[in-house]
Amino acid sequence: MSETQGQRVNGHIRERFDTLVVGGGIAGLESALDLAEQGYRVLVVEKEASIGGKMIALSKVFPTLDCSSCITTPKMSAVAHHENIEIATHTSVTAIEENAGTHRVELVRRPTYVDEDLCIGCSLCEEACPIEYPDPFEEGLGSIRAIAVPFTNAIPQKAVLNPEYCIACGACAKVCPTDAVKFDQEQLIYHVDADSVIIASGFTLNSVYLKPQYNAAMSRNTITPMQLERLLAPHGPYGRVLRPSDGKVPDSIAFVLCAGSRDQSIGVPYCSRVCCMYSIKQAILLSGAVPLADITIYYMDIRAFGKGHEQFYKNAQAMGINFVNGKVARIDNIENNDMSLRIENLETGQVEENRHDLVVLAQGIIPQPVKPDGLNAVAGDDGFVERPEIHRPAWTGMEGVFVAGVAAGPKDIVDSIMDAGAAAAEASGFLSRREEKGKMFF
Repeated sequence: MSETQGQRVNGHIRERFDTLVVGGGIAGLESALDLAEQGYRVLVVEKEASIGGKMIALSKVFPTLDCSSCITTPKMSAVAHHENIEIATHTSVTAIEENAGTHRVELVRRPTYVDEDLCIGCSLCEEACPIEYPDPFEEGLGSIRAIAVPFTNAIPQKAVLNPEYCIACGACAKVCPTDAVKFDQEQLIYHVDADSVIIASGFTLNSVYLKPQYNAAMSRNTITPMQLERLLAPHGPYGRVLRPSDGKVPDSIAFVLCAGSRDQSIGVPYCSRVCCMYSIKQAILLSGAVPLADITIYYMDIRAFGKGHEQFYKNAQAMGINFVNGKVARIDNIENNDMSLRIENLETGQVEENRHDLVVLAQGIIPQPVKPDGLNAVAGDDGFVERPEIHRPAWTGMEGVFVAGVAAGPKDIVDSIMDAGAAAAEASGFLSRREEKGKMFF
């Protein structure tokens, strides 16, 4: 589809912005708000159907144990309603090129098969749809209809149809009061100009299947940290913590730290920084949600380097959470859907076989790939965006292109927000200098 058509169909998208923010997670939202409050026009591009990133799916944050959704949702709402910010969801940046001193950006919006301008988020289409599939927001633990608003507090509150599961029965179109369902909707390609760019593309977690000795593919009771976050969330798939395989309340829960980090054999030699603390947080929350369960954290090192983190670790020990300094060599599935963990205990030097009925693998953080044509911000060997000057932590080395949050390397939420402020300050300074330079010619 041509640029003209794209602009006509997406008439709410301006042709020019002061800043383009790539990513609608907490770092991207914070950067956008900081710049918008200074009067700059900002476009936030998010590849998912809602802004909010990973943080909106968390139960609580460490070390304060504040409600994650209570922090993130107001930020999402503030961005959505700010007069200087526009949002393009379900959209990816495919190319960035220098164009007369600015950045010409190509955007691709994947079809949602729902006209956003007509959809009122009433969920009648969802209620009418007969097809369910594993819910991505619930990490596959719950189900969602083939057409639905992505999750309860999604922004925008617009339905999205998944063509992979849709059977084209037309039930959703029949009940839609605004005729918003568009089965013939196509991908859109359109262009905008942005004087500056902030890369806040966030992260993903590496696969639990990278280490075959853990046999994660063989058991539904070997879960990911994000799955446990949804189990712990008050609005999660089950309403309480249950084993995915049989709905049993777990009696013995194990956390395996460094299951996806500090391991050259899986291509993640670095420490992901937050795994120790999010595992301790989850263990503390589990001790309240399942008070009779035995909880064990197997670790090589505990890295509690942030403000309040060491005390958080000590609080977990005082609560009776068992910390074992040991390496998990193998996880085998045994009877009753339980797991047997083969452990090298680094304190005793002995090899142990310990049985647990729920195992959480602390996956490592890896960068979300964002390499559109023309964006030559050099990534390091680990894939994260490099920052060439230590006194300019947000600058990528490219004129007018900055980086914020985990796109530059593993970090927690507090540091991501600080990074976002630094990126916004750099972008603001860059834009101000451009304005002053422009005035010199008049």
